[in-house]
Amino acid sequence: MAKISKDNWFYEYFTDSAKFGIKIREHLVDTKSEFQKIDFYDSYEFGRFFTLDGFIMMTQRDEFIYHEMLVHVPMAVKPDVKRVLVIGGGDGGAVRELTRYRTIEKIDMVEIDEKVVSLCREYLPQTAGKLDDGRVTLHFCDGIAFVRDAKEQYDLVLVDSTDPVGVGEGLFSMRFYEDCFRLLTEDGVMINQHESPYYEGDALEMERAHKKLAAVFPVCRVYQFHMPTYASGHWLFGFASKKKDPLVFDEAAWNALGIETNYYNTKLHKGCFALPTYVQRRLHKAEEETIKKECE
Repeated sequence: MAKISKDNWFYEYFTDSAKFGIKIREHLVDTKSEFQKIDFYDSYEFGRFFTLDGFIMMTQRDEFIYHEMLVHVPMAVKPDVKRVLVIGGGDGGAVRELTRYRTIEKIDMVEIDEKVVSLCREYLPQTAGKLDDGRVTLHFCDGIAFVRDAKEQYDLVLVDSTDPVGVGEGLFSMRFYEDCFRLLTEDGVMINQHESPYYEGDALEMERAHKKLAAVFPVCRVYQFHMPTYASGHWLFGFASKKKDPLVFDEAAWNALGIETNYYNTKLHKGCFALPTYVQRRLHKAEEETIKKECE
């Protein structure tokens, strides 16, 4: 839920009793698409940012954190990626980071809401500026249906989704994860937006997602990053693979690529899989429930 005060503060409510505020300079876009409400703002502290149904999707100031951790962790683990599928990612940030790898030959981006992409091209060229790269094909359709019907295989699938409500809900389903598994090559990797472990509502969604992934993928790990404008600032990605261990990678080889980053580095890569105890407990609980169900 979001609210704009009379003195131009945008507030996103993380719970009924906790909120995050950004002082806005201008409300740039106030519109609706077939799927959701879309707003773009200009702020003093975070630059331009946009929201979907009142939830902050990205800001100019901190988007690099999310997109670097989404892309460079799996690319360091599997440097031979040639074909990538991005589900969601309408702001273009994931594609921007992927296009920095010359070895990638094909990027399919599936976004249900074409209006989000067109507005990001106009107001956020910082992230959307690489959507015209010759390796990128945009598919404006339902990501769930796309993976269900797709015949091609991919080395990497990035599920750059919104929270598991509204149009993003189906991207957290068991059937969707099973379809992603089918589309992956023998040593392919999938990364999914894994919510936050802090506020209870988000933590429950984290558990549900992990439980489903653990039931589908032989390798299922979670890693963390600090995202200042997301609920609690503590956010997670899920790393799922048929055989790749995310902590087994050639650190020197990735560094030799010379890709300049502002958040990701190979030392951080190793450390981001070391989770706080309270998070470990909840993830272990989800894994145990999965094992128990399989044994019944």
